Parts: sequence; structure tokens; C-alpha cells
Amino acid sequence: MNHPRTFSCALTCVATAGIMALASCTIESASQAPDMSGEAPIFEVDPLWPKPLPNHWILGSTIGVGVDSRDHVFIIHRQTTFSEVNEIGATLDPPTSECCVPAPNVLEFDPEGNLVNSWGGPGEGYDWPTSNHGLSVDHHDNIWIGGNGEFDAQLLKFSRDGEFLMQVGVAEAQPNSSSTEHFSKVAKISFDGMTDEAFVADGYGNRRVVVLDSNTGEFKRYWGAYGNEPSDELVPSHTPDGPPQQQFRTPVHCADPSEDGLVYVCDRAGNRIQVFQSDGTFVREAFIANATLGGGSVWDITFSRDPGQRFLYVADGMNKVVHVLDRESLEVLTSFGGGGRQPGQFYGVHSVATDSQGNLYTTETYEGKRLQKFVFMGTGPVTAENQGALWPRSGGE
Repeated sequence: MNHPRTFSCALTCVATAGIMALASCTIESASQAPDMSGEAPIFEVDPLWPKPLPNHWILGSTIGVGVDSRDHVFIIHRQTTFSEVNEIGATLDPPTSECCVPAPNVLEFDPEGNLVNSWGGPGEGYDWPTSNHGLSVDHHDNIWIGGNGEFDAQLLKFSRDGEFLMQVGVAEAQPNSSSTEHFSKVAKISFDGMTDEAFVADGYGNRRVVVLDSNTGEFKRYWGAYGNEPSDELVPSHTPDGPPQQQFRTPVHCADPSEDGLVYVCDRAGNRIQVFQSDGTFVREAFIANATLGGGSVWDITFSRDPGQRFLYVADGMNKVVHVLDRESLEVLTSFGGGGRQPGQFYGVHSVATDSQGNLYTTETYEGKRLQKFVFMGTGPVTAENQGALWPRSGGE
């Protein structure tokens, strides 16, 4: 397989080639029952977090979450995903009701769940996405936003207070997985604070991971599945019994670096996580709920906050659960959630993030339209393949 495409400061391409033995690096997590003999993190949903929004504000499809160094939680939602008649009658002319109004695109909550700031939307000097997608917080507490609208080929960087800092890429560009000037429908941006690099899941149009200098936006390298040169040719729909595809399907939904120098990539509709070294060298892959069709099972990942990042949390929007994996083996230990709109359940769980205390935050797209907090309670024995809704035990069990 090929090594990633790399760029000099002048953004010229240097390609190298190598050979990898893929068969020995594939892990069939989907075909194995969870390990009931080990231990995993224990969570309880906090049904009263966050606190109610002011001003009759409501959320639309909520498609990104990040946590800064103060454990403040940032989310982004789409203001264009409402029923005018049933949800935002107060915005009509004339108003049909006292409620409700779309909240600003970006909302910031403190650890107690209080809304402390809000911002976002079109402004001078940048192209706000037509369909914003993904929100991440870098190691300097800056906020990065992608977009998966038809003409969204850029990503944006803001301060945590909403001051515009940088746009990388130009809007209205066509998909081109070899471009060094723009993206195509970026799903998420993640960061390596040691190297000042941003890892871009690019995305809904392109089929690759792109690495940028997070200070300047300079393109540094990119790669496709297995470290291959990415292709824009159509990849067939996923078939559970078919051979692994040598290209990512769309969307490439996340590309998250761990603290030990690996990068975990969400091939969402391919039901797989592919792991790379930070230079794009393929390491291994695992399939999660591999019988899943449609939107796929691997929507987003985040890491546990213990020193070794022992566990990996995977948002699975189609099956409406969060999977808990052993990060080293990529074995599914247990899952929680299940379809529904009560606290602890999910409808289109889309994005996940953790804070410094190990608490887990989830957002939901489609008609889920919410943010939830799952309080970390330590680790304990795995007792169920799927734990269902993690309702608070109130000290009684």
C-alpha cells in the first residue's frame, strides 16, 4: 500500500510507496461477542444537564461537541433543521406562537450546565458553511468547524469567544481527493498538540485524511484507506460479507490522534475503524456492528481520560448506542443507550467527547436535537452486552 501524499512548504507533492500485509492486521470485532470477563467504564446519565436554554431557544440537529481546557462544553447545531409550523412559530411573520426560536449555532456550557456564551453564523472575512458539521476544540482552546453542504469545501477556526481566526480552503470547490487547496464536505477536525497538527476527516465529498499545520493551515500530507492514494471513484455500498474496500466510503467521519502517536479514522458507512501512525502508515482495522447498512456504525470516537487512554468510545448513530472498546485490541467490551428520546437513550447519536474528569458528552442529529452528559463513575466488571439506558441508580442498587 502507498504512504500518504506529503507536501513541502510550497505545497508540492512527494509520493513514496511501501507494501503492507493487511490480512494480519484486520480485527473482526463485529463477529465476536463482548468480553464479559473484563472491566469497562461505568456511566450514569445526568438527566438535568444542561440547564434549560433562555429566550425560547431550541436546538436543531446537533452535530458536533468539544470540551476545552476548563471543561467547558461547546456544541454546534443546524439552524435550518426545524419545522417552521411545529417548532419555530415565533419566527414566522406573523408569529403563530410565543415559542420557539433557533438558538445561535455555537453554544458554550460551563461544567454545571449553565449556558455561558453563544455565537456563530455568517460574518465578514469567511464563508460560514451552508450545512455546518462537526465542532472541535484544539490545544489552545480554539474552535474549529467543518461543513457538509453541497458547496462546503472549507474549514473555519475561531477563538473560543467566537472571534474569527482563519479559513482554510475555498468554498464552492468540487470534490478532489488530491487537492492541496481545498476540501470537500469536512466532517471533523482533531488535533495533536505536541506537533501542532490538525487531522481533517475529509469527508463527505473527498475520501481521505488531511494533515494541516494548525497554526498556519498549511497542507502537510494526506492519505486514504490503508494508506492508499485516495480516489474519487465511487465505492460500492457496504456488504457485510464482502471483502474490505481499499478506499474509504463517504463519509470519512473522524480522524482522531491518540497520545501515543496513532490516528483512529472513522470509515462510517464501512463500519470500520482504521488505525494509522501519524505519517499515514496503516496499522490495523476493526469492524464494528458489521451487519449495519445505510449510514453505518462508526460515526465518531473519543478517548477515555486515563493516562493510557485505555478505552475508546464509538458513537453508532444507526444502532443508537455508544460502544465501549478496549483501545489496544479494538474489542467491543460493552455498549449502552438504545433507541428513544428519554435521558440515556439516543436518536441519531452523532458526536462524542470527554472532559478531564472522564465524563462523556453526546450530541444527536436528525430529530434527536440534543446534548447529553454521562457522568463517569469509575470502572467495573462488564455485566451486559448492551446496558440499555444508563439511568441514575440513586444509590439504591
